[in-house]
Amino acid sequence: SVGNSKRKCMSIAQLVEFLNRTQRDPRLNEILYPYANPARAKELIQQYEPNKFNAQKGQLSSDGFLRYLMGDDNPIMAPNKLDLCDDMDQPLSHYFINSSHNTYLTGHQLTGKSSVEIYRQCLLAGCRCVELDFWNGRTEEPVIVHGYTFVPEIFAKDVLEAIAESAFKTSEFPVILSFENHCNPRQQAKIANYCREIFGDMLLDKPLDSHPLEPNMDLPPPSLLRRKIIIKNKKKHHHHHHHHHKKPTAGAQGTPAGSNKLTTANSAANAAAAAANAQQVAQDEAAAAAAAGGRTGGAGGAANGDIASGLGAEISALVNYVQPIHFSSFENAEKKNRCYEMSSFDEKQATTLLKERPIEFVNYNKHQLSRVYPAGTRFDSSNFMPQLFWNAGCQLVALNFQTLDLAMQLNLGIFEYNARSGYLLKPEFMRRSDRRLDPFAESTVDGIIAGTVSITVLSGQFLTDKRVNTFVEVDMYGLPADTVRKKFRTKTVRDNGMNPVYDEEPFVFKKVVLPELASIRIAAYEEGGKLIGHRVLPVIGLCPGYRHVNLRSEVGQPIGLSSLFLCVVVKDYVPDDLSNFAEALANPIKYQSELEKRDVQLSVLTDDTENAAADEEMSKS
Repeated sequence: SVGNSKRKCMSIAQLVEFLNRTQRDPRLNEILYPYANPARAKELIQQYEPNKFNAQKGQLSSDGFLRYLMGDDNPIMAPNKLDLCDDMDQPLSHYFINSSHNTYLTGHQLTGKSSVEIYRQCLLAGCRCVELDFWNGRTEEPVIVHGYTFVPEIFAKDVLEAIAESAFKTSEFPVILSFENHCNPRQQAKIANYCREIFGDMLLDKPLDSHPLEPNMDLPPPSLLRRKIIIKNKKKHHHHHHHHHKKPTAGAQGTPAGSNKLTTANSAANAAAAAANAQQVAQDEAAAAAAAGGRTGGAGGAANGDIASGLGAEISALVNYVQPIHFSSFENAEKKNRCYEMSSFDEKQATTLLKERPIEFVNYNKHQLSRVYPAGTRFDSSNFMPQLFWNAGCQLVALNFQTLDLAMQLNLGIFEYNARSGYLLKPEFMRRSDRRLDPFAESTVDGIIAGTVSITVLSGQFLTDKRVNTFVEVDMYGLPADTVRKKFRTKTVRDNGMNPVYDEEPFVFKKVVLPELASIRIAAYEEGGKLIGHRVLPVIGLCPGYRHVNLRSEVGQPIGLSSLFLCVVVKDYVPDDLSNFAEALANPIKYQSELEKRDVQLSVLTDDTENAAADEEMSKS
């Protein structure tokens, strides 16, 4: 209720007050983000007021005000969040990386189809880690297929060519190819040659001089790996099979042993660990080779020597910063401190680690990569909720991109930010060694200011042209303590998909323990539960005030003019018993005037007694 009631116009002063009191984030630094002033208000009036006479007089009509509310100067998210806003000079382990599981599948895990095209689609959607399952082809041409299923095979060469075409169209930051290799050494060599020929200079076939493969050395940052393709495949180490009695080398094959600066005691422990790990690796490789031979009926079958040596040297030579190993323990990983070694877990293994060793899991992910993929029992290609493992700092949370369920919608929604680069910088407390995070924390984490978020759903615009009943749900995803699902839902508006008015009471998320890990999902539905559109909004970067949020489809694409009109309030969390004190600190002048006002109000009850007391004193003297 601002402006002139007769002509419904807002003056410059009233617009300035609206911008500063309603649309401004109260947590912003006043020096870095100055308050709006009359000059800014005049700019907005000149830009959005359709009536030139009003504009000349410095007045904003209701039409102009509506244009401003729906314009680019009134976004729901801070504009820089959609740009490349994250620091890209941190080690790879410090980012959440958009990742795909069994990328070749277009549907069911056992009976679906394989597709070369889906690799293009995933990469164009911003995915930065795709999976390739290699098996021996019957014509000596390696294929990609889901082993021991009815899924048809596709040629590996076609997939590698599709990756080369599409890898850096959407994002220039590195792509990780997760190889699951069941081929014999001859066909492995063919894959290695294809990688060199097809990828050319894009292939990262040796470590950077600035980041050698040595213990205690961080992974390189995405900024140094622009337009590079990194191969994840088992690495062949000579000492694994023939030199168990010798001290292990510092890192990859060819790295001088003298560069290992660990103590003698640690080296001895590492030797024992390496021997145990070598046995596991040898078993895995022998099983894979046997499986490959069994699947193809012996076509191109490996000789005994090939099975014994396990991996082909050609493909092993392409592996550097992403070397998969069998996970033994957090203690062993910390002792070795080889950041280029990583482990993969299915969702059940990862959940067990998260429940039993949550703090250690977060610390492990500060330095090394971990990949989490759906359990093998998800035959329908459904997904787990990725937030579960983002909370532990897992970087490569791999989902079935072909299934557009809630989990995949959240993944697409959150990776829309940072210029769709496929990389999101983890919060500082998940990167720094001197910080400790318990993913199950329920109270305010030391050094992190909790937040309060309030969302009022006012109305919808152009949700659907059908005469259907609609409603809106507002959920939050983050730490378990911050996650709120199926609690906040508007009333159902009947027979109106064009401009439904909800005008609900505010949905209040009273205490958001870790705002940097939290995001809000706002979704509009038809009454039967069919999704009309949704949007995922990180809490950090959410703009307060009256805002329109443009909705996305389940594949993350904008839906024409569909939007929701919201009133958003964001502020620092203050416990109930301290709210008056916090208000007094925030506005001491107002607080003092309130005290004076209360004195006047109380005087009605105290004047008589005070006067009587004064008279009594006078009589005594």
